[in-house]
Amino acid sequence: MTRSIQRFLRQLFDAAVDSAQPALCVSAHLPPPPRGRTIVVGAGKASAAMALAVERAWQGPLSGLVVTRYGYQAPCSRIEIVQAAHPVPDERGQAAAQKMLEMVRGLGPEDLVLCLISGGGSALLPAPLAPLTLAHKQQVNQALLRSGASIGEINCVRRHLSAIKGGRLAVACHPARIVTLLISDVPGDKAMDIASGPTAADTTSCADALAIIERYRIVVPGAVRELLQSGRGESIKPGDPRLSNSELHLIATPQLALEAAARCARQAGVAAHILGDSVEGEAREVGKVLAAIALQVARHGQPFAPPCVLLSGGETTVRVVGKGRGGRNVEFLLALAIALHGEQLVHAIAADTDGVDGVEEIAGAYLAPDSLARAWALGRRPLEDLANNDAHSFFQTLGDSIVTGPTQTNVNDFRAILVLDAKTSASIGDEFAPMVS
Repeated sequence: MTRSIQRFLRQLFDAAVDSAQPALCVSAHLPPPPRGRTIVVGAGKASAAMALAVERAWQGPLSGLVVTRYGYQAPCSRIEIVQAAHPVPDERGQAAAQKMLEMVRGLGPEDLVLCLISGGGSALLPAPLAPLTLAHKQQVNQALLRSGASIGEINCVRRHLSAIKGGRLAVACHPARIVTLLISDVPGDKAMDIASGPTAADTTSCADALAIIERYRIVVPGAVRELLQSGRGESIKPGDPRLSNSELHLIATPQLALEAAARCARQAGVAAHILGDSVEGEAREVGKVLAAIALQVARHGQPFAPPCVLLSGGETTVRVVGKGRGGRNVEFLLALAIALHGEQLVHAIAADTDGVDGVEEIAGAYLAPDSLARAWALGRRPLEDLANNDAHSFFQTLGDSIVTGPTQTNVNDFRAILVLDAKTSASIGDEFAPMVS
């Protein structure tokens, strides 16, 4: 019974991931070849797959370089694929960023730069502004990731410490035409936040970055603070004439992925409701809130009648205080489990569409009504696991982790909560047989 429901929930997740595959969404947004050269650059977990889609569709010569996460490479022949570290940057990413800047300098107005940007590019494309070093960037990055700051806040700080983000890559390309294809993994789909906006104008300032550091009491090296206080880290602003020949196109987003999952559910005869594509906040607090909504549906048929599936996306945060193994999706799911306390009508899945939740090669996990009971029987203490940020260990003990390997895309978190009614729950094998065969 539970396995059939898990297969149904996995089909929803797979539909979301499939909808954002570069092979499906890149070619329709390619411009015509220019009179001059075509250079392809980019960064992100989907960038190698995006580069491969460009190579297969492009009519004419091209060359270039993109940076992706280790294990996310694609078999490109004309575009160089560099693999680097995520979420903490490394030397390979730094060398690639420098090479990329050198590659686009000296282009003319008849040349074209295709920029392929997806989530993860912030860490994969480190180019510290002098006098900062990679060690400075690594220290700040780790502190930001542990602070509980939102992705928008984290990327605001990153932009103002970088020689390539915050529109600086676009400035290096000027006066060539720039066409940026974006696969969004951020709430609100703001171009300046996707990989920290290498080709996008930035509406934030060094003062904003300093305020974020103070807000979360982040200890940063003196050189970082001095760079921000001096204003020398200021990014490229809207209206800058060097961006006049730059275009930005969103080709895949969290909302489109949720709509694909909703279609999949409805085709299986289950009503689907999208609660939001940009849910933010502490993962464990979001878990409590969505548990309350699921319980209201199960007990009172409000605001939706069961059976139905509640879909949501976005990017929650985790304030790391423990020493466990976790990520924002499994932390959300463990908090959801505790708040539901074994509610028999509710099942769920939560996973990252890039296949990596936190730093583990685990996308997420499933939740069943008996998850807490099975965990207690195996000696786990859910409240202690949550306090220790140890949700990966919790779900691995149950055998309910989801491992996808590299998905070649990234449209952020995916959450689906299936709420049954008593009749459906009683005959669940028959009800779900057609959709999982």
